[in-house]
Amino acid sequence: MACRDDSDRQQAGSYKNKKAAYDAPMHLIDTHTHLDFPDFDADRAELLARCRALGVERLVVLGVYRANWQRLWDLVQREDGLYAAFGLHPVYLNEHRPEHLHELRDWLDRLAGHPRLCALGEFGLDYYLEDLDRIAQQELFEAQLRLAAEFELPALLHVRRAHAATIATLKRIRLKRGGIVHAFAGSAEEAREYLKLGFKLGLGGAATWPQANRLRKVVASLPLEAMVLETDSPDMAPAMHPGQRNSPEYLPEICATLAELRGIGPEELAAASSANARALFGW
Repeated sequence: MACRDDSDRQQAGSYKNKKAAYDAPMHLIDTHTHLDFPDFDADRAELLARCRALGVERLVVLGVYRANWQRLWDLVQREDGLYAAFGLHPVYLNEHRPEHLHELRDWLDRLAGHPRLCALGEFGLDYYLEDLDRIAQQELFEAQLRLAAEFELPALLHVRRAHAATIATLKRIRLKRGGIVHAFAGSAEEAREYLKLGFKLGLGGAATWPQANRLRKVVASLPLEAMVLETDSPDMAPAMHPGQRNSPEYLPEICATLAELRGIGPEELAAASSANARALFGW
């Protein structure tokens, strides 16, 4: 009974610590959202108000195909604390056209130096979806890396079952400002390779799931200077909100869970991850 009582007290303490993290606003940056998606049309303003009350002060909104860039840019200019990235996502490979790369360059040229433009993304490689042509993906990936290099912007990368190819490409096309490997789920060795290349690792809801044993071990071993926090909302909801629309307002809970994996307080992780994001984006 004594052991069980100790366990109960430990669980209660853990719950209290997490609850305190949710109740006390931290200074957080969500480095990867799709807040322009229609999923948020009904309550976007209210959601942003809740985020600010919880300490989620800045959010990066990423473009994924040509058709959403203007909508995204209008949103970013309309709301305080939002920043834009534009890119051509590999999942929408069959929707992209050669002229979209030229238009992407025009957007970057027109907005160069604008304080609300913070990166190029979301783009990268996706080997999970087998019907996506890998050669065409690679060509699009390299073209956007060269744009990131030309405009000296961080690259926000989608990498799914393609770490070896991504790392090899990044070694050939070096970026002055690095970037973020979004939703990182690779190995400790792959993490080290990205860090050598100047990249941070985007961590969000995936590592909050107890069954993600391998990822949770990797997260626990990462240096704080490697980590930035994200939600990927409306996708990749954390374990605390299964089956729901993911939201930037869940970032404090994600932060608390990941901090517990590392054996530190949520305030320490929030401070480190936000400092990493500010340094990367030049804020």
